[in-house]
Amino acid sequence: MHKSVLLEEAINALAVKKDGLYVDCTLGMGGHSGLIVKSLVKGHLYCFEQDQEAIMIASEKLKFNNVTIINNNFRHIKEELNKLGVTKVDGILYDLGVSSLQFDKAERGFSYRFDAPLDMRMNQSDTLSAKTIVNEYSFSELLYIFRTYGEEKFAKEIARNIEKKRQLKSIETTFELVEIIKEVLPAKVKNEKGHPAKKVFQSLRIAVNDELKAFEDSLKAAVELLNKDGRLVVITFHSLEDRICKQFFNEKSTVFVPKNLPIKKAPQADFKVITKKPILPGTVEISDNNRSHSAKMRILSRN
Repeated sequence: MHKSVLLEEAINALAVKKDGLYVDCTLGMGGHSGLIVKSLVKGHLYCFEQDQEAIMIASEKLKFNNVTIINNNFRHIKEELNKLGVTKVDGILYDLGVSSLQFDKAERGFSYRFDAPLDMRMNQSDTLSAKTIVNEYSFSELLYIFRTYGEEKFAKEIARNIEKKRQLKSIETTFELVEIIKEVLPAKVKNEKGHPAKKVFQSLRIAVNDELKAFEDSLKAAVELLNKDGRLVVITFHSLEDRICKQFFNEKSTVFVPKNLPIKKAPQADFKVITKKPILPGTVEISDNNRSHSAKMRILSRN
């Protein structure tokens, strides 16, 4: 069963106004959206989701006249809202964790825990899958993906072994890939806490769904949509996402003033960071939902 992470904290961070306009960029199974809409009276909630299965489940929960579900990647937030006549909103939420709906369904091919076809597409109408990357991308492309998106120390050895194995036969399943990864890892690494294939699977998922670039594109568009005092709330689950978020928030909340330029009053930035340090799940939430342990929440507000 999927549990939304930092649920109450995220809703509080949005500072929801009863007549405000809000966007949940990651609808998933509707956990955060369900709480946001309960706080609205005359306001409206717009939800982005690219996974058709998630939309079907969330639609059953969100049978409200003031909820609009948009079946598209959140990188298109500005265009999609503009189509609906929306140019400004009061709050935008991102919960970047992969849904349990995706991880726990073997046939979606996201998890190293189940034997399934290599897939990992969040939008099942997309053509690029993990199978395509593993079997068709060059050694250098695989090396880049594993190092950059997975921060995998043994990226070179794993990429070489994939290159060798696929010459004999196509690599079709998650378990085949797990074995190929394990073959080249030192015994010490295989015995460490955590699954030995975790980083490679993470990197493939990010590459298949272009997650980091989509997030960057979306953030740039999102801040342009915020009203005065509007909030941008982001929950990340790994260091790559959090780094992008932190750097972006810092850039937006900092005014560049050339050195040695005499000024009486420094100009104020258009945005301010509400969270100097990220908000983390408490011990109760972590014990109740282990997947929340790596979550970090950051908040940006328009001045």
